[in-house]
Amino acid sequence: MRIVSGLIGGAACAALLSMPLTVSADPRDQDRWDKKYQEDQYLFGKEAIPFLATYVHLLPKGRALDLAMGEGRNGVFLATRGFRVTGLDISARGLEKAQRLAREQGVTIETRVVDLEKTELERDSYDVILCTYYLQRSLFPQIKNALKHGGMAVVETYTVDHLRYRPDFNRTYLIEQNELLELFRDFKIIRYQFEDTGQAAYASIIAQKP
Repeated sequence: MRIVSGLIGGAACAALLSMPLTVSADPRDQDRWDKKYQEDQYLFGKEAIPFLATYVHLLPKGRALDLAMGEGRNGVFLATRGFRVTGLDISARGLEKAQRLAREQGVTIETRVVDLEKTELERDSYDVILCTYYLQRSLFPQIKNALKHGGMAVVETYTVDHLRYRPDFNRTYLIEQNELLELFRDFKIIRYQFEDTGQAAYASIIAQKP
């Protein structure tokens, strides 16, 4: 396993009131993900990604938005740490499981079925925006605009090195070396790392809006 990291520098309601419960979710994508999440077992488990669990103490408390929430493991984790969480995903089935996980953990979350390719995020509305293993480059300007000043983005996704282990993976959905650093070059980088486990390769970042 190879991990490279760095620490640089010093130490849900209003935003979505105008958004219906379902926003133009593409039926093909929706069906595909609903089928993936159909089983009662959680496809990616119930535990938050280690990067989030390790550095949650660095995040400003308040409203958190979980983009492409899936079955909810990361958003529910934030809710257990006192965040007010809204989760967006194209899969109604995934969000049903997220709500079930929230009930198991004794917390409340808000979930909305949306197509993120057709959704506009409300400006200056969130203290934390989380996006893991979902790469839509057109979302990054929206993430930046939707964060409050001092708010933080948490992103983790596969890098091009992942092709070593999944040569069939569509390169469009993989980030290039240092691409996350470039995407957040106008933010303060709180934490950045990339990891190659021998089975997967991915990068993680926490970046703070000035």
